[in-house]
Amino acid sequence: MREAESAITAQGVRKNYGGQPSGAGLNGFDLRVPAGSVCGLLGPNGAGKTTAVRILSTLLSMDAGRASVAGFDVRTQGRQVRERIGLVGQYAAVDEILTGRQNLVMFGRLNHLSAAAARRRADELLERFSLTEAAGRPVSGYSGGMRRRLDLAASLIVSPPVLFVDEPTTGLDPAARREVWAAVRELVDAGTTVLLTTQYLEEADRLADRISMLGAGRVVAEGSPDELKSAIGGDWIDLVLSEPVDVEAARPIAARLASGEPLVDGPARRIGIPVAERTRALIQVATALNEAGIEPEDIMLRRPTLDEVFLHLTGEGAATVPAGPARTGVRVNAGSGNTTEESR
Repeated sequence: MREAESAITAQGVRKNYGGQPSGAGLNGFDLRVPAGSVCGLLGPNGAGKTTAVRILSTLLSMDAGRASVAGFDVRTQGRQVRERIGLVGQYAAVDEILTGRQNLVMFGRLNHLSAAAARRRADELLERFSLTEAAGRPVSGYSGGMRRRLDLAASLIVSPPVLFVDEPTTGLDPAARREVWAAVRELVDAGTTVLLTTQYLEEADRLADRISMLGAGRVVAEGSPDELKSAIGGDWIDLVLSEPVDVEAARPIAARLASGEPLVDGPARRIGIPVAERTRALIQVATALNEAGIEPEDIMLRRPTLDEVFLHLTGEGAATVPAGPARTGVRVNAGSGNTTEESR
């Protein structure tokens, strides 16, 4: 993708923190986010997610590399970048004493809107985020999901084309998380480009068009959620056996028919079998179990989860290219240098 087609780009960005362990900060961070899409930035604590957002939003200077947002250089055109972005941090930045409407009017005035224009914009955003009925109440009485929706509304006072959302649902209950997800998706449908950092794999799976996984300050893999799931070995068959003795009897069957190393959880009486040809493998496993006189409680064919991809690429084996054929669209960054392997 050409840089002109990207709302956000980063090339070789580095940021080192003195006195911090090796791998802290950013160590050759690369990113391209197409306009009008959601990019999920995933990684464990300390992987560099917040550092990346702070650099791209001009709140932190980089040590090396280059980056642009909305076509403007982050290092040399910070004012132009700030005029075109919104930022939603990990915690709501609204005033709990003021009402929802008062908060939005205040943000409008801080962004140099006239009093009348600020009130009009506040009412537009309150309606857009389904907060009109609560507009006259102090924010202290809002639920967690309502506060985050108000925070999103405040970041859109001047309709920025690019929005940075840093772990927006941290600490929220499932219902509040779904409220925030719906609000983010509405923004993207209206044309806003969103860079979303999160540790919730379900959140990235629901919202992101593409995902970049960080490990030790670098992107270790990127692609669509489906591409990343496929990159660690295709499909899985999950068996739940009736008795512990059945687990031992099914173990050699799983090993014989698996395309990789089966995962056996004895206490749960569960066996996970990686397979290459999903339908054929399912029939083979069911037939082999029947011939062995084993009747499982449950047998399920599924895709890998993002949790498994996340653990594989950012855990102990974060720098190892997954076994098996490369999948189109998935980029895996192997080793500790700057070389990448682009799937074709």
